[in-house]
Amino acid sequence: MAKLQSQKYRTCIDACNECFEACEICAVKCLHEENVNPLARCVEICITCYHACAAASAVMSAESDYSKKVCGLCAEVCEACAEECEKHSHMDHCKQCAEICRKCAEECRRVSK
Repeated sequence: MAKLQSQKYRTCIDACNECFEACEICAVKCLHEENVNPLARCVEICITCYHACAAASAVMSAESDYSKKVCGLCAEVCEACAEECEKHSHMDHCKQCAEICRKCAEECRRVSK
């Protein structure tokens, strides 16, 4: 039986899927923190990163000619998200999100070349 999933970008698709899940979790957990105001930028960039990773995953799954360009942009967003989450690394969800974003950025950079 043939696999419908793109194998060409499988590693990066998996990294993007893991990243958008981590970003969604991080944003939600930040919103549930006692003092959410200092975390507003973290929530915002996590949501942006979630959307960038979802888009990159979809474009790569279709093996689109735009995969490289979309992954280049996704890598930039993931780096920005990692930098913001690292500012709040005393919280486990931000620390984990930053690590996953860095891994995704690395994979996306690889595809974008």
